Amino acid sequence: MRLRISTRTGLMGLALGVLAAAPALAQDAAAAPKLDTGDTAWMLTSTALVLMMTIPGLALFYGGMVRRKNALATLTQCFAICCMVSVMWMVFGYSLAFTDGGGLNSFIGGLSKSFLHGVSNTTVNDLAATIPEWVFIMFQMTFAIITPALIIGGFAERIKFSALMWFTALWLIFVYLPVAHWVWGGGFLGSAGVLDFAGGTVVHINAGIAALVGCIIIGKRNGYGTSNLAPHNLTLSLIGASLLWVGWFGFNAGSAAGANALAGVAMMNTQVATAAAALAWMACEWFVIKKPSLLGIISGAVAGLVAITPAAGFVNPTGALVIGFVAGIAAYIASVHVKKALGYDDSLDVFGVHGVAGIVGALLVGIFADASINELGKDASLVKQFYGVAVTIVYTGVVTAIILYVLQAVMGLRPGNIEEEEGLDVTEHGERAYTT
Repeated sequence: MRLRISTRTGLMGLALGVLAAAPALAQDAAAAPKLDTGDTAWMLTSTALVLMMTIPGLALFYGGMVRRKNALATLTQCFAICCMVSVMWMVFGYSLAFTDGGGLNSFIGGLSKSFLHGVSNTTVNDLAATIPEWVFIMFQMTFAIITPALIIGGFAERIKFSALMWFTALWLIFVYLPVAHWVWGGGFLGSAGVLDFAGGTVVHINAGIAALVGCIIIGKRNGYGTSNLAPHNLTLSLIGASLLWVGWFGFNAGSAAGANALAGVAMMNTQVATAAAALAWMACEWFVIKKPSLLGIISGAVAGLVAITPAAGFVNPTGALVIGFVAGIAAYIASVHVKKALGYDDSLDVFGVHGVAGIVGALLVGIFADASINELGKDASLVKQFYGVAVTIVYTGVVTAIILYVLQAVMGLRPGNIEEEEGLDVTEHGERAYTT
């Protein structure tokens, strides 16, 4: 009898203990991130697609547009930037862009996750709570890789490889990481309501302005305006543009951070805007010079990809169509007529295609944002978008100029005239893209 009572008492105590602990256990379960395998699979795929945009996509796109003697150098620059930024992102880049910077958080993150300290199989980033933090880090790394790689088109064929590597490292630290934090990492632009779904300000305006500043400071190519500087292989450029187009679905649809309806509309918007911009550029060129060129239509397509990037998850397809058409026309005017009128040598039209189209897309988010697509769109405004664009232009322009002037004073930016004339393939790398 005593044993029976004791057993009963023990069972009751155990039951009461379980009941008492239940709220705490439920709270812990609710607090723990719930990873989704479908979202994770899509984000792994998106990450690979965005990496493909730089190598081989951008490398081939740019490599075909330079002269034969500089093709290998251009490919090498894209590949080397990918390697350098990957290491820098792991060591401190992710931490500075996406962690809390304490009292300086409006401007820059902290170093608490340097060398990815504290990241584990169970941690997530609040911006993508259904995928492992490892995957979010890798996805954002690919954005950090392509942004400085885009810049090289502005001063292609006339920068020393050593100067470019130093420029990339310094620019990533002092320009890309702060701007990424301002918009996506808890900084002052995001807090002010500036919308940038996948990188209109962080990637494209940033890169376009840096390229414009760079081409002006470094100066024109030897023979600019008098020699034939035409692309040596537009077949390569078409392949590169095609890889960029496909990879951009990871760029934009992947920025939904999951396999969801937002990713679906971002993908649709990307396709519509890209096609519209390509047709718009082609029509402008056809009207002006009576012949639609391959270079023109692929440049227009990239301009459309750029313009829809900040808007992909905020607008409906009709808005995307208008954004694409406007961006195609604006990028054409900037890349052909404005460049000629002002006389700067933006070798591969980075400012026109990325800077101008990025500005168009970022501003038009304030007009075409649709709250039924994304509830954040209900607070969109042209004024807020203009603020984000203006801050990015001024900051990027000033800091990029400082970096380039410092490097110019310390180590020089350009090879000598003889080396530039012979081509960077041989003088900088001791190799050639072509043997015959």
